[in-house]
Amino acid sequence: MSNKSAKLVYRPVGLAGGILAGVVSGAVFKQIWKRVSGEDDAPDALQSEYRMREVVLAAAIQGAIFAATKAAIDRAGARGFTKLTGSWPGD
Repeated sequence: MSNKSAKLVYRPVGLAGGILAGVVSGAVFKQIWKRVSGEDDAPDALQSEYRMREVVLAAAIQGAIFAATKAAIDRAGARGFTKLTGSWPGD
């Protein structure tokens, strides 16, 4: 399988992985935030009762968790794809 066709065939797998990463990282972030802050929900950027640093910190933690989760899921998906097809989808 050529690199171009491997990327094309892998695209739905990558999309599903991105959705899964969003769901998993959202659940992980919610649990971490609850333990760290004692609140059920993280502050939203438009909620006036939170200070800027709380909002930015929550967003940074959420972003880092999402990025790490997405990378792990993408990597696992690429490895599985390679085992099935013999082609690495990112090259």
